[in-house]
Amino acid sequence: MLNGLLTGAVYALVALGLTLVYGVLHIINFAHGALLTSAMFAVWAIHAFLGVDPYLAILPLTPLFFALGYGLQRYVIGPASHGDDGNILLVTLGLAIIIENGLLALFRSDTRSLATDYSFQVVELGPLLLSQARLYGFAGALAVTILLWLLLARTDIGKAIRAVAKEKLGAALVGIDVRHVYAVTFGIGCATLAIAACLLMPTFYVNPRVGGAFVLVAFTIVVLGGMGSIPGALAGGLVIGVVESLCGLFLGESLGQIGIFIIFILVLLFRPTGLFGARA
Repeated sequence: MLNGLLTGAVYALVALGLTLVYGVLHIINFAHGALLTSAMFAVWAIHAFLGVDPYLAILPLTPLFFALGYGLQRYVIGPASHGDDGNILLVTLGLAIIIENGLLALFRSDTRSLATDYSFQVVELGPLLLSQARLYGFAGALAVTILLWLLLARTDIGKAIRAVAKEKLGAALVGIDVRHVYAVTFGIGCATLAIAACLLMPTFYVNPRVGGAFVLVAFTIVVLGGMGSIPGALAGGLVIGVVESLCGLFLGESLGQIGIFIIFILVLLFRPTGLFGARA
């Protein structure tokens, strides 16, 4: 269960960007998994070629992916969609295909991983042995979630993001640049993916298709926690991590994710607003 909580916190970090983009732009970003894969390859590359520690890679990759997300929304997704949500879904799906195939052409289909001094070290907690890298990931995910909540609650740009999420036209009438807020929101979502990739790589692997597995879990977390809810994403990630861990224990690792999809179906049937979501 403790290992499930540690993994679930990083899952929640992957889902944060997805739920934030939905909460403001009211769209599902199909390129989310491909962008996570790109971030994971970036972490692997700067470690393999420059020797940069994955956790230190947070410093350059976070602003880099924020700029990438800002540019994609402001100059690609927004103009190409012409204000139609259906077009946005198609554009993000097209971006996912382009990114995945670009990574496949650049890195081939090989699976890559990296090893650090702490990748296989454990921390003894009574009779339990917990991965040191996963503990770092848990602490990092909690810190980012709190910082993101503070950003939305205490800063001017956070207030603008919440205003646009509540009422786009009203926000525009009081002088908020809605297009800029959309781009900033998408950029923040991509920045959280960069941080998640840095926390994942010491204990995980990467190939051009790996983002698809994470984005399925992220969608489940967003639905479980409530669409657009930051606390819901964290709570949903922790629940999903524990469920996956227990299912893997009792059913075997290959069947560990069955519980995730059972929860997804049950939430849709009995509580479609999620744990923290509000009715429309």
